[in-house]
Amino acid sequence: MKLRFSTFKDSGTGRARRVLYLLFVLFLIPNTGWAKRIHDVYFQGTDYELHVYRIYGQKPGKTLLLIGGSQGNEPGAFLSADLYADMALAKGNLIVVPRANFYSIVLNRRQINEDMNRKFAESSETNYEAKIVAILKELIGESDCLLNLHDGSGFFSERWESPMRNPNRFGQSIIADCETYTVPETGETLHLGDMARRVIDRMNVHIKEPGHRFRFNNHRTRDPDSPHPEQRKSATYYALYRCGIPAFGIETSKSLPLETKVRHHNLAINAFMDLFGIIPETPGIYLDPPVMRYVVLAVNNNMPFAVPNGHTLRISPGDVVNISHIEANYKRGLSADILGYGAVNDVNKPIQITRPTQVVVRKDHHPCGMIKISLDASKSQVHIVSAVPEVLFFRARINGDEHLFMNNAHVKLIKGDRFELVDVTTNLEDPSKIVVNFKGFVGNPRNNTGEDRGYVIHTGRDLWQRYSLSGKGEQYQTVVKHGDTVLGRLFIDLTDPVFDYVILQVNGGVKQCLFPNDSLAIRPGDAIRILDIKTNIQKNVGIQAFLKGADTSFCLFSGGVGFPWTHGSEGIDPQDKQYKIVVHREHIGLGSVILDLVEGTYHGG
Repeated sequence: MKLRFSTFKDSGTGRARRVLYLLFVLFLIPNTGWAKRIHDVYFQGTDYELHVYRIYGQKPGKTLLLIGGSQGNEPGAFLSADLYADMALAKGNLIVVPRANFYSIVLNRRQINEDMNRKFAESSETNYEAKIVAILKELIGESDCLLNLHDGSGFFSERWESPMRNPNRFGQSIIADCETYTVPETGETLHLGDMARRVIDRMNVHIKEPGHRFRFNNHRTRDPDSPHPEQRKSATYYALYRCGIPAFGIETSKSLPLETKVRHHNLAINAFMDLFGIIPETPGIYLDPPVMRYVVLAVNNNMPFAVPNGHTLRISPGDVVNISHIEANYKRGLSADILGYGAVNDVNKPIQITRPTQVVVRKDHHPCGMIKISLDASKSQVHIVSAVPEVLFFRARINGDEHLFMNNAHVKLIKGDRFELVDVTTNLEDPSKIVVNFKGFVGNPRNNTGEDRGYVIHTGRDLWQRYSLSGKGEQYQTVVKHGDTVLGRLFIDLTDPVFDYVILQVNGGVKQCLFPNDSLAIRPGDAIRILDIKTNIQKNVGIQAFLKGADTSFCLFSGGVGFPWTHGSEGIDPQDKQYKIVVHREHIGLGSVILDLVEGTYHGG
């Protein structure tokens, strides 16, 4: 039996609505036991299709609502929520919305029309985001607690430590709108701060890196001096102040690897489930690269058939194609885009084809498969033909992290990044004779076969500029050949590393921000420590800073760690009156700031 219950309005408390809903369910299914799964699909056939999974345990209990993907460029949130959609429960209930804003996920954008997490206040806008929020409000009304999952910027800290770790950052925190709240209709006091701290204590036991541990972030959203007044339009604010249920934002840091973000979200969800007495079957993490196997489609409403990945469908001009299913190594988050027709997701949409095109299949926003559609006016029947030999995917590692790229994609790198061509996937039956050649790189100078898979390429020193496409070292290409046939290309776009500023302390005093070529006066005996360096390089891979004098060289910063230096320490020439802090990415100099030695200067301690 499939139940759809969407008649509750926003007025009144959440508790009354939940009781009515549970009584409604019990009345309809008195003899079938408590455990049930209900999968509802809203706005089916649109680009913003919404999937909601209700999971009821063997024994009744509290209901926890998980919302992920309301902002489409936060994969840690929606991939974590996705892991709970198939969970079996011994006690209690889950409502899981893995991809609240599927449209923005497919396009890898934070929002399309408006920020969905700013739509929970009254609004006159009638876009698709408003339609989804109306459903989410109903789900909040069925719940005992809301967890709104996000990936936030930087790392939250109660005090300012660096540009990426301060009170205005959200990452690695559990957010609530206040410390405590008494629900006017019931008189119940919700101890949000205590609940969050109990969960954080349980989470942090499993997080070894101190800088990645979670903290409680009280937004004081209703206070006149709240630093986050925009949160009065958020889902948690609506859940707390309109529905009277505890609500929390779970924010992992965008600076962390994807698997770490997913694991940290899981730690939070599991701890809240335990807090509310919900007994779970914990899911595993599955983050393999997505690959489409085939699509099921029908032509002119005839019998559906399967078209394998990389093949060509030959039809007549004016034929109507309808894709009904995508088979891949993932069940959810799949879309098919008939290029030049329809919209970003054309599944279950009859589309008349009048010119040759391609169907690109995506998992969330990652391309994972493709078929071609060609036209042949002389043919009266549909034909499936093997694709022209070509590359389907490139597998590569960037600074040790694996990525998947479609044929003819552009990879954006910063000089000094390590790039490795792991392998390519083609539609050839025998791919053993293909050659993958990075033009402008020689892996083995003694035996240059042109095969460059498996070599770690240092993009700051291993490339021959004259073989770049422009001759300026800005763009290179990888060419895949089978004999004399070119099967595909991958383009590598290189930009220079940029040093923005350095954060340092003198004698443990005020943190100072110095930009390239800035100068700072110090006095004899002062102690210098670099806290952070801001560059355009993700995770500051390879970034170091050295103190340079006439006869002085001392490492101040490497691997994200600052090393204190005191003027007058051993190995320092006392005659040096000026020093430079020089920032490098290995052998590439990025810029410097100047330290002038001045008697009597004071920086505090």
